[in-house]
Amino acid sequence: MRRSSLVTTASLAAVVALAGAPFAAASAQTLGAATSGSDTPAGATTPVPSAPITDVRYDVTFDAAAGRARTLHVAMTFGVAGTEPVLLSLPAWTPGAYEISNFSRWVSGFGATQSAGRALDWDRVDYDTWRVRPAAKGAVTVRFDYLADTLDNAMAWARPDFAFFNGTNVFLYPEGRGFDFPATVTVHAEPGWLVVTGMTPSSTAPRSVADPTPRAFQAGNYHDLVDMPFFVGVFDLDSARVAIPPSAGGGDRWVRLASYPAGAVTQARRALALRWMLRVIPQEAAVFGVVPWRSYTTMQVVDSAAAGGNGLEHQNSHVDVLSPLELEDPELASLYAHEIFHAWNVKRLRPADLVPYRYDAAQPTRWLWMSEGITDYYADVADVRGGVVDSAAFATLVEGKIEEVAAAPPTSLADASLATWVHPADGTQYLYYAKGSLAGLLLDVMIRDASDGRRSLDDVMRELYQTTFLKGRGFTGDDWWKAVSRAAGGRSFDDFARRYVDGRDDYPYAAVLPLAGFRYSADTTREPQLGVGTVIDSTGDVLVVQLVPGGSFELAGVTEGDYLVSVGDVPVHDASFGARFRAKYARAAAESPVPVVVRRAGRTITLRAPLRFVPKVNRHVTLDPSPSPKALRIRNGLLHGATTP
Repeated sequence: MRRSSLVTTASLAAVVALAGAPFAAASAQTLGAATSGSDTPAGATTPVPSAPITDVRYDVTFDAAAGRARTLHVAMTFGVAGTEPVLLSLPAWTPGAYEISNFSRWVSGFGATQSAGRALDWDRVDYDTWRVRPAAKGAVTVRFDYLADTLDNAMAWARPDFAFFNGTNVFLYPEGRGFDFPATVTVHAEPGWLVVTGMTPSSTAPRSVADPTPRAFQAGNYHDLVDMPFFVGVFDLDSARVAIPPSAGGGDRWVRLASYPAGAVTQARRALALRWMLRVIPQEAAVFGVVPWRSYTTMQVVDSAAAGGNGLEHQNSHVDVLSPLELEDPELASLYAHEIFHAWNVKRLRPADLVPYRYDAAQPTRWLWMSEGITDYYADVADVRGGVVDSAAFATLVEGKIEEVAAAPPTSLADASLATWVHPADGTQYLYYAKGSLAGLLLDVMIRDASDGRRSLDDVMRELYQTTFLKGRGFTGDDWWKAVSRAAGGRSFDDFARRYVDGRDDYPYAAVLPLAGFRYSADTTREPQLGVGTVIDSTGDVLVVQLVPGGSFELAGVTEGDYLVSVGDVPVHDASFGARFRAKYARAAAESPVPVVVRRAGRTITLRAPLRFVPKVNRHVTLDPSPSPKALRIRNGLLHGATTP
């Protein structure tokens, strides 16, 4: 989870028909897909198993009426051999979104029938499991409504002309029976509406000339079934071919961009997004030496209710939820690159703690920093290698991540990886992204330096992909550090792991970054601190909502609920207030009085705040204009994806 030219404007029918057709062999490449029996991890409580079921079919109905109600109508049909109870569960979380969501909370109107519409008895075993009692051998159908009102890419969300949903939201599975059962999904929607997913269209599903959009799909196992989200409705759909380098198998692949609402993103901006993807995908493919999909779809929702921008990865697609402002953010390209890299790292190569996925409980691991942080490193690397950003911009991205880590409480990568499940309130919930990315950079530089530029972190990723994922298992810590050591010619990384992954020591930027031709500096200055928290209210005024005990503003007599007008004769509405205030008072004496104008109960009051200072460390990463020949080789190799023969 997170961040060549446009080739075709094919006919709509041809583009939509690519929804899943290239994936006939994809499921065999998904970890856990071929697992037989129960997939409950060792040590976990084994549930009371459901009676076995066969011929599993799901139907999802979403039309204009359902859209107005923000509801999905869901049915599951399956065969039973007798009257033994069937236990059906909904997942508690979506892989990639490391939090418990309990999707059953959005279910209503649950019911079960058998032949001739005969109602069956059912009850709840627990909050996410229904027990259905068949009356006889034959087909059973369960139905329910699912409220699609949560704008989150792990959830389901609907508008009158559109819905997206994840399989984990709506597809029930039989408790204790494993996840290797095949299934079909049929979507019932308005004629002319599009249906996009990474699933393979069913070869037996009929299509009409008037509406050639695939509406029926198939998956070989539950892991694949719930790892391919759906867009249904009216939205823009663009496609392009991407050339894969010979080192990754060569040939072409399809890349698609589905964007809702239709017209919300201009054609020029959509074409730019596709060009970004055409640039980064070959670079990411070259890392692993293979492309595990025939078609990849970026599915995005742009809505003013979105808080910033974030993405959620899947094996041949990802879903982004973006505010309109995010469309203008140059780092949007990094978000696309991050989620696409997950098609290799996380959806296939992943920690042993996450193999196979279980869906009924949290599945914590100390290795999310590798899954997410190393992915974030490669998002930046792919952008610079693909020419989306230049080398100086890459250095700026590194600098920003260093500042982000420095601003957070000291936290180990292992701790941050584990703690994300409980959403710590101390600012470290997602620290494994930036800090893990920096760990990836440092390891890459150290490997390249130790091997005189002959090996790199790319070799580590490729080796793990081949020796763990392709062997049907997840990687362990031992796998990771041995691969890193081999790439570095046998160098030990025990100290690095102890101090910087399991420990909380400050990273050795000053010692490592120059090895790759980067300059690192850290300068300490004084910065005035006011000790106040504010928000901008609906009228655009600056409202005081928090005061630091003993801080400058509290000592001045400012109270929560005051409206700030000016501080130090600098208007707070000035867009450059912070820079102007710091420039004016940076050299002033501590405890100097600063005039603070507030509006309180309709009156304007001038107070005097004692000036307080805190040390501010300014960290900078730049390209060294005169690196050593070796450092220059390492920098060029890192930024261009090369190693020295």
